[in-house]
Amino acid sequence: MAALICGSVAYDTVMVFEGHFKDHILADRIHMLNVAFLVPGLRRNFGGCAGNIAYNLKLLGGQGKVMATVGMDFGPYRAWMQNCGLSLDHIRQLEDEYTAQAYITTDADNNQITAFHPGAMNHAHVNHVPKNAGIDLGIVAPESHIGMLEHAAHFAAAGIPFIFDPGQAMTLLGPDDLRTLIGQSRWVAVNDYEASLLVERTGWSLEEIATKVAALIVTRGAVGSHIHVDGKMIEIPAVAPEKIADPTGCGDAYRGGLLFGLQRGLDWETTGRIASLMGSIKIAQHGTQNHRFSREEFATRYRAAFGVSLTL
Repeated sequence: MAALICGSVAYDTVMVFEGHFKDHILADRIHMLNVAFLVPGLRRNFGGCAGNIAYNLKLLGGQGKVMATVGMDFGPYRAWMQNCGLSLDHIRQLEDEYTAQAYITTDADNNQITAFHPGAMNHAHVNHVPKNAGIDLGIVAPESHIGMLEHAAHFAAAGIPFIFDPGQAMTLLGPDDLRTLIGQSRWVAVNDYEASLLVERTGWSLEEIATKVAALIVTRGAVGSHIHVDGKMIEIPAVAPEKIADPTGCGDAYRGGLLFGLQRGLDWETTGRIASLMGSIKIAQHGTQNHRFSREEFATRYRAAFGVSLTL
């Protein structure tokens, strides 16, 4: 059985500006902004939340299938996914669109300016959650507005439990959308900022939201995460990374760990710790799909971090 991962597949073009944005963007001239940055460093990565989550789940030994729409330029990403052993069964290529693209400029303070072209992702709704395809678990991660609503409805109609992960799509979803998606989902995963937005936009407290799902997971960056389940809160510690290279994709790595724990039927404390360690490993590498480890290496790092053994 496998997890169906609904969300974006995108190319990330990351450019490094060696100065500071604050020295070039004048607050009293923001209304007439016209600046250019010399970026000696440039790299292109495979990204998008669905691709990232699937990659991390695969590293752990889990089974995931990406469902996404991509464009005419998908060739290099297709080859990468095939090389990684990731399923292409539910990826639809549209020949009159580009694959989603993120153009990210980072300065010396790790501030970022991002431009995002959704491209084929705008048509995510043309895909449908398959029936009788060995799917026993899902996640609805950021993609198009209609795509998120329809894929959640498909999962609910099919009786397939799924994680609702609004992420950066939070601003696309209205209060009624959010309440409906929470009601349809089995689990909700957000970061602490998104949790605040969820409370504000639904009119429900965090405690109320937790009562409407089997588990509410709130990641809190360097201070760890909270898992609200069965009327209690489990505190998951952060794992100190070897270095901090690039925080992009850490949330997706964490979600890959969540899916793995759910697939294996692990308890929430173990699942949260696996997810936490995944984020720590990811942040030490540039790019969202460039970190690697064997399962033996992961088990060793898990024991070092938490003082207990883990068998993958």
